[in-house]
Amino acid sequence: MKAMILAAGEGTRLRPLTYELPKPMIPLLGKPLMEYLVEQLAAHQFRDIMVNVSHLPHLIENYFGNGARWGVNIGYSFEGRIEKGRVISEPLGSAGGIKRIHEFGGFFDDTFLVVCGDAIFDLDLSAALRKHWQSGAQASVVAHRVPRERVSDYGVLGCDRHGRVTSFQEKPPAAQAKSTLVHTGICLFEPDIVAHIPSGENYDIGAQLLPSLIDNGVDFRAIEMPFHWVDIGRVSDYWHASQQLMRGTFRGVAMPGREVLPRVWAGLNVRVDWDDVLIEGPVYIGANSRIEAGCEIHGPTWISHGCHLQRRVKVHRSILFENTLLRENGAIFETVVFGRHCVDKEGKAVDGRDAGLDWVGEESAATGSGPAAT
Repeated sequence: MKAMILAAGEGTRLRPLTYELPKPMIPLLGKPLMEYLVEQLAAHQFRDIMVNVSHLPHLIENYFGNGARWGVNIGYSFEGRIEKGRVISEPLGSAGGIKRIHEFGGFFDDTFLVVCGDAIFDLDLSAALRKHWQSGAQASVVAHRVPRERVSDYGVLGCDRHGRVTSFQEKPPAAQAKSTLVHTGICLFEPDIVAHIPSGENYDIGAQLLPSLIDNGVDFRAIEMPFHWVDIGRVSDYWHASQQLMRGTFRGVAMPGREVLPRVWAGLNVRVDWDDVLIEGPVYIGANSRIEAGCEIHGPTWISHGCHLQRRVKVHRSILFENTLLRENGAIFETVVFGRHCVDKEGKAVDGRDAGLDWVGEESAATGSGPAAT
């Protein structure tokens, strides 16, 4: 079986995380978001996977290589150009990327799956594929119901009683949305669908391809199934996904490390004053991290490798990227600390000192006080 992972977007709404990382490489529980997708595809026998890349493409290609580590074959389609040694991103749109791949080598010659590289889900892909085949549809999208106040973030589906899609609204205002059933970005297409994508154009699946299928009378269905799904379009989604994963909401996702206390996991060679810290899980403490006496950590909290929490630091429901230093008596609440960036769970910039967060770079190395935020 064949699949495509959409990974060319720049992820502007996820800044500052995407200043240095493409969206599919943002870590969740210590591994890139896209790795969960590759693992799921492999588990459901999708062995041949194309990935379109554009923003910081080398980070994706260098990590995943040819896919052999996961028992799959991975190929890449770069959307952009190299000018004077500099990579210039020129995304073609989610559907435009499909067309380019197919025109190059005829890759999409059988039923194929398309998934977004910036989402995490625990959908039974095999069951969704069976439903697609049983319906006889040329195109199917996996649908999910969301609160009405969130519909403006998604493509909204209108369906008849047989599941045929009769209308598609791309990110409508909540008051104008015809339903709360939305497109998750998970698509199953028959090869003939590629013919509906114009050649050489920037063309989007949601905004352009799906409405055109309705207009042209293509048998297009929505598949509703129970599963958990988070579309990580903003920092708030990333924080929310991390919280859900650590709480065990998603099926088949286990915490890494060793469970050293109930709902507290640790990597190798951590140094923690266990008798004089308060830790309420779920909490993960990465390898070679140091947590001093008097600290309070309330989960879900992820502390990456090489971090240092000095005396009486308080951390509540936060994500600390690797090599973060929190100074004595510092406190962060529902915050993501990424190198020299600090944002709250909604993605709003936080002044580290105003928040009680004291993290340094070169000074830490100079004083020998511990790892630095980098």
